[in-house]
Amino acid sequence: MRLVVDLNRCQGYAQCAFLAPNVFELHGEEALLYDAAPAETDHERVWQATAACPVQAITTDDGPYESSFANPEVQ
Repeated sequence: MRLVVDLNRCQGYAQCAFLAPNVFELHGEEALLYDAAPAETDHERVWQATAACPVQAITTDDGPYESSFANPEVQ
């Protein structure tokens, strides 16, 4: 998985940092640091963060979000 955050669109709501703290980290009120190639163990949390971003600033190259909680067959 590769992810990109549009830092011009990001408003610092920090939903991503709350949902995927191993991938996203907010420094101060506006500086977001993130791992553009998160570990496979973090992919589910990254998808949750992508879906939760109120300004849709996070994109990935993995296609549409499907939670394994909603669909247990997705692994």
